[in-house]
Amino acid sequence: MALYGNGIKEPSSSKEITRAYFDSLLLEMRLMDAKVPVTDFELYGRKFKTPIMTAALSHIGTFNPDMPSGMVQYAQAAQMAGAVHWIGMGSDEEFEAVMATGADTIRIVKPYAEEEKIFSMIKCAEKNGALAVGMDIDHMFGMEGDRDICMGETMEVKSSEDLKRYIETTSLPFIIKGVLSVQDAIKCAQIGAKGIVVSHHGGRLSYAVPPLYVLPEIVKAVGDKMPVFVDCGICSGMDAYKALALGATAVSVGTHLIPYIRQGGQQAVAERIEEMTAQLKGAMAYTGVASVKEFDSTVLHRI
Repeated sequence: MALYGNGIKEPSSSKEITRAYFDSLLLEMRLMDAKVPVTDFELYGRKFKTPIMTAALSHIGTFNPDMPSGMVQYAQAAQMAGAVHWIGMGSDEEFEAVMATGADTIRIVKPYAEEEKIFSMIKCAEKNGALAVGMDIDHMFGMEGDRDICMGETMEVKSSEDLKRYIETTSLPFIIKGVLSVQDAIKCAQIGAKGIVVSHHGGRLSYAVPPLYVLPEIVKAVGDKMPVFVDCGICSGMDAYKALALGATAVSVGTHLIPYIRQGGQQAVAERIEEMTAQLKGAMAYTGVASVKEFDSTVLHRI
């Protein structure tokens, strides 16, 4: 951590703040008339075994040379666990290899400066039967406020009108990732987005509010218009429970799963997703939640 002039350490990162917020939320038990829960989940007309999804990771093999087929294994794991799979930045060839696994996949496209690249990647998602497509708007800027350059690719600041054009060019549901305010959520709904991801992308903004902190107000504003997903820091079924109790439609897990890919490939990742789903089911049982449509935020208390 950096030091201020008076020698005091810089406060916690957004990741640490997010973790602390998760851990500050406690559950009360509600066992009278409880039932054995069901974690089945439906999204965009398809059915899944769990509302715990993979997150839109990118370049697993690039950043982890010991896992050259990591992106495909990641997709295979989601398919094995009956979960929705997300994929981030990558080539069309890699995306096609992922789709060949049979995983129901959502493709998130970067806000490239090259418009034709965006439209081409959207069309590729359509051609290969993606569940949905979208864009992570939190990559429009670099950390110092200029246009982002990611893996050598130049990004561009996209307006609401730009995003609306992308939405209107595809028959797939279009999801906007990187929403961390009611204001942005409402704008997403106004331009026709079919889903948003409440996220600070692993803390790209210092002192960013935890996604769960703003989630209830976002759900109140747009939750009747579109699914509201959450990522950032989710690493257990209990974390997933807290997000779902606060109104999330489903949650994504990403970085937490990387060690499992390295240690045991797709089998280990699938088993971890299943373990987290079992943790979620246990918490649902002890709090009187019979299905993913029956969560109640009043079960949560913050210390």
